[in-house]
Amino acid sequence: MKLDEIQELEKSYLLQNYARYPLALASGKGVYVYDVEGNKYLDLLSGIGVNSLGHNHPRITKVIREQSAKLLHTSNLYYHEYQGKLAKKLTEVSGMDRAFFCNSGTEAVEGALKIARSHGRKIRPEKFHLIALENSFHGRTFGALSVTGQPKYRHDFEPLLPGVTFIQRDDEAALEAAFHENTAGIILEGIQGEGGVLPVSNSFLEKARALCDQFDAILIHDGIQCGVGRPGTYFSYQNLERPVFPDVVAFAKPISCGLPMGGILMKQRAADSLGAGMHGTTFGGGPLVCRVALEFFDILDDLLPHIRKTGEYFREELRELGKKHSFVKEVRGAGLIIGVELDMECKKMVTDGFEQGLLFNVTHDTVLRFLPAYILKEKHVDKAIKGLKKIFAKY
Repeated sequence: MKLDEIQELEKSYLLQNYARYPLALASGKGVYVYDVEGNKYLDLLSGIGVNSLGHNHPRITKVIREQSAKLLHTSNLYYHEYQGKLAKKLTEVSGMDRAFFCNSGTEAVEGALKIARSHGRKIRPEKFHLIALENSFHGRTFGALSVTGQPKYRHDFEPLLPGVTFIQRDDEAALEAAFHENTAGIILEGIQGEGGVLPVSNSFLEKARALCDQFDAILIHDGIQCGVGRPGTYFSYQNLERPVFPDVVAFAKPISCGLPMGGILMKQRAADSLGAGMHGTTFGGGPLVCRVALEFFDILDDLLPHIRKTGEYFREELRELGKKHSFVKEVRGAGLIIGVELDMECKKMVTDGFEQGLLFNVTHDTVLRFLPAYILKEKHVDKAIKGLKKIFAKY
């Protein structure tokens, strides 16, 4: 089908809740995708951080073919051989004790909030207060929206969950003032993704950990966009000079290479808050996605040094480019989650990128965001910089 035919069909029958770019993708190979007209693009967004091993990875394709011919779904009424193996791997690499599998990031956040609320309720019914950060993004379901610190996502659906206090990232005085005896937990991203690729400081995380211990509250790390290899470590809290371990970790995006999967990792004290029948899912943790995730981890273990090296090369090249353009304020990130903040709105640059054969996006209106596949190489970075030079020259 041609682009205009696809657009017309969606306009007639699909909920019009997405502001799509005028591009219809048809196939992919490695770090490249191709549109319905055969044009080739370097994919620097990877499905908003989902296609972690690029497109059509031979090992992932092989596993999908094999498993889809055997067993796709069992429900969680029965065992299959891959959930336990994946839970073991995830707890080992994260430093957590237990795992739960679901279908998406927002569902993982919902489960994490239920853990914090249940933990608090076991202490006293009034202990349900939650702390979240301004500028954060945790998902679009009601619980996740309730702790998302961006009014543009919230206001059409209010009132949301009561008892949430928002504070500024890295404001340790506000953090200390927000905690009290009825605080059940705090949720934060180690690197705010939708908020503009903004890292949370080591000292702020240490303060949050200490206050959670003092007030018997749950520290929730949202690693959906900034985890599972993306920062060059398994999770961003391991990427710090002084790692700060949470009680609960929400994850999703990269883990199953394009198939929908999310989950929660937790310390035992947090896991004790959810007993039999208190939480569940129909589709979560099926044999196909779990087997793909295991294959992904087998590849990721050797890729982490490459992610760090390529990410630093990309950021350094972006900084050099930024020196030639006064509108570039800052380049930041870790591993292959990278943001370039400009002093102007830059949405037009996304479609400029199409002309240069580049896919990336803009978040928070003024930040170019790059979430490429982990297999990105320096030669691909060079191609990206060449295209960005031409784009920047127009402004």
